[in-house]
Formats: sequence, structure tokens, C-alpha cells
Amino acid sequence: MVLYPETGPSGEPDPETSKPTGLYHCSLCGKSFTKLQNLRVHERTHRGEKPFNCSQCGKRFTRLENLKQHDGIHRGEKPYHCSNCGKCFRSLGTLTTHERIHTGEMPYHCSHCGESFRWSGSLKTHERTHTQEKPYQCSLCGKRFTELGSLKIHNRIHTGEKPNYCSQCGINFTWLASLKTHGRIHTGERSYHCSHCGNSFSGLVNQKQHERVHTGDKPYQCSLCGKSFTQLGGLNKHDRTHTAGHKTYHCSQCGKTFNWLRHLKEHERIHTNTQEKTYHCSNCGKTFSQLEDLKSHERIERLCSDLCF
Repeated sequence: MVLYPETGPSGEPDPETSKPTGLYHCSLCGKSFTKLQNLRVHERTHRGEKPFNCSQCGKRFTRLENLKQHDGIHRGEKPYHCSNCGKCFRSLGTLTTHERIHTGEMPYHCSHCGESFRWSGSLKTHERTHTQEKPYQCSLCGKRFTELGSLKIHNRIHTGEKPNYCSQCGINFTWLASLKTHGRIHTGERSYHCSHCGNSFSGLVNQKQHERVHTGDKPYQCSLCGKSFTQLGGLNKHDRTHTAGHKTYHCSQCGKTFNWLRHLKEHERIHTNTQEKTYHCSNCGKTFSQLEDLKSHERIERLCSDLCF
């Protein structure tokens, strides 16, 4: 339906009522257009009609200008230049979005907390922190994520992919953060400092683990007996004590199994001809092949010392 602007006293269109606020209305969504042609093009989005076809790759488009813009990809054209940094772009829309980096413009606002964003995609991702929406799901373990990028990074756990490569020693890492932390081994950088004693560490995780010595914090708790641990590794080792018959470490000589690696190492000395004695008493110098024997010896020495005094 076409609507005509109202006229003023002189018979000319009234400037207040003839502003192009939308004369043609979409009967499906109610969106308004100042030109009938634009309405017709818009209606294709509802019908799924894409009459313009790329002869090179077969991709189809609703608008002719979108096809022309797409053709520039095949020709390698980037006709839009940023006047601030000289970077080139294929489309005017991409250039306009890029220029916000220089202007500081943040036109997208969160309706929940008012925080502003440069890009609509950033706003949508942020809003999921309020709605708790996690649309991206791992097909292997079912874990859900708010961002597609987070899902792709998570998938490396299943694929074993380690794309982050240390140029100094050749070790590969799943996460970029792990590579950065590892890189400090080569540079000697220790930028994380304990707020209690000033000790420095190469990684934030190491700093946090160390600070639990001062705070006594034990965030890892056994769900079966309630015992708490400073580190996750301690909880994982403890969990084996609740699993009947779960003994991970096997002696290659006799097949005996152990819950702990150190117990296996101590047992293996039975099979060696030399009967290694690697544990030394700091008081008398006596050596033992097993740590438990050394501890028993030291307890007896302490008891004797207490009785003497």
C-alpha cells in the first residue's frame, strides 16, 4: 500500500509530515521502506529467494550489490581504505566497523547492565552472561559454551591438537596461555609475586598454588569423604583410595600393582641386585632403600632423644 504525504496550507508537501519515515510496509514483519523497490528486495528474505548467482563459486545472494561485492573476493579487490591506518577492506560495512577502533565509538549497549561494545557480535556474546545461554555444544562430551571460539579451543582436548609451538625447544601446547607461561622458562621472567612473602613465579597458577601455603586454602574436596586438598593432583591421588581394586602402577618384573608411583618405585628395588639405598638419615647417615623405613628409623631416633633429655 502506497501512502502520500500530507500537504501544508500552500499546497506543497508539509515538511513535518513528509519526512521519509517509511511509506511502504512489509505485510509479514511490519518493517517500513521509503521506496517500493526496497520493499520488494526485502520481501525476498521472507521467501528465501536469492536470484543473483556467483558464476565462480555458485553462492547465491538476495541483492545484486551483494553479488558485486562478493565478486571482489575472487578478484582480490579491497577498494575501501582506512584513512587512519591505511588498512584495506572489501566492503564499506567492514571499513565502517573497523573505524570504530580509531574513533572509540561503541554503539551497542547491553540492556541488562549498560555496558557498551564496538561490535554487535561482542554484545550478543556478553548478553549470554546475563541469560546463561550456551548455544555451542561439544558433540563428543556434551559440554556447552557461550562462544564458538571457546568450543573450537575445547575440541582440542578430544582431537589432541596442539597448535601452539615453542620456537626455542619445540614443545607443542594445546593452549596459547600454556605456551606463554612455558616461554618464561626460557626468558627467566617471573612476573607473578606472592603477596605474603614476595616469592616470584613464572605463571599465575603457580603463584595461586603457592599462596595456599600461607592462606591454608584447600579448594579441592573429596566428594566421598570430604577431605580437602591444596592441589588438584593431591585430590586425584586420594580418589584412588576409594576405588576398590584400582591400582594404576604395575611392576614389570612380578606384575604386582600399586596405587602410587612412589610405592612402585620402592618395590622395584627388591628386584635390583644392588638394592639401592637412596634415603639417608640426616643425623646418623644410615641409608635405607625405602622411604617408610627411613621415617620409622627417624621416629625411633626422636623418641630416644626425648627419653635421654
